[in-house]
Amino acid sequence: MSDSLNAPEAPQPGAPHQSEAPGEHVGHHPGVSVRHTRAKGEPRFPDGPKADPAGSHFERRIRSFQPRRSRVTAGQADALQRLWPKWGLDIDGQCVVDLAELFGNDNPVVLEIGFGMGEATGQMAGADPGTNILAVDVHTPGQGNLLNLADHNGLNNVRVGNGDAIILLREMLVPDSLNGLRVYFPDPWPKKRHHKRRLIQPEFLSLAATRLKPGALVHCATDWEPYAEQMLEVLTAHPDFENTQADGGFSPRPEFRPLTRFEGQGLDKGHVVNDLLFRRVQR
Repeated sequence: MSDSLNAPEAPQPGAPHQSEAPGEHVGHHPGVSVRHTRAKGEPRFPDGPKADPAGSHFERRIRSFQPRRSRVTAGQADALQRLWPKWGLDIDGQCVVDLAELFGNDNPVVLEIGFGMGEATGQMAGADPGTNILAVDVHTPGQGNLLNLADHNGLNNVRVGNGDAIILLREMLVPDSLNGLRVYFPDPWPKKRHHKRRLIQPEFLSLAATRLKPGALVHCATDWEPYAEQMLEVLTAHPDFENTQADGGFSPRPEFRPLTRFEGQGLDKGHVVNDLLFRRVQR
């Protein structure tokens, strides 16, 4: 899974190729990548996620994610075109989101930043239908894949956000609106000069704390041990959070976080995965 703040942006799908002449339809097969030629400035998905929803409305700053392109399959493209108007949210920073309206109920909402291809998100949503998941990423194939999973499995408790989660937290969510925060396998930015790009920093935690209800769980996981140590240090030092582990260390992987294919491959190679479970304290 990749940080939604670092999710890659992919060559997005489209239902019929946007290069087709009016009335034409070129058939695609599931799993086949979608490639087509668009006129300059023409959106990949007229009814799908925007390429840069916030545009230049907000200040330039160091980001923890780096959009990158990869291929979109026909199935992902179809899901983006059909389901984005229903289950998608472009993070433009221009309005406050009514989460009850977005999900159609008052169930608790967990924000997941960076969901990769969405398999784990889908499993968690299916296992806990009473919890709504707002999953944010900028990786277009992953957005399409998660929408497809939600559609095929009847997961009405998933919404997919496209854009910068910092803008979502700061501009579009009201205080005490979230019941949890999940950050699984964010980009570790391993080079020292890039550490400032890591998501889990004191400033980010201070912002997140204003949107989390007291008692809300912050759950991070990483297979990059130096980043895990930094996460533990930063979360432990922050006055708004307390470790759920009595010994002040890492947590065993909780049963509700599925073991992903990506994680399994890392474990096979000898990687160590660390989970951190902290609670938002009452002010």
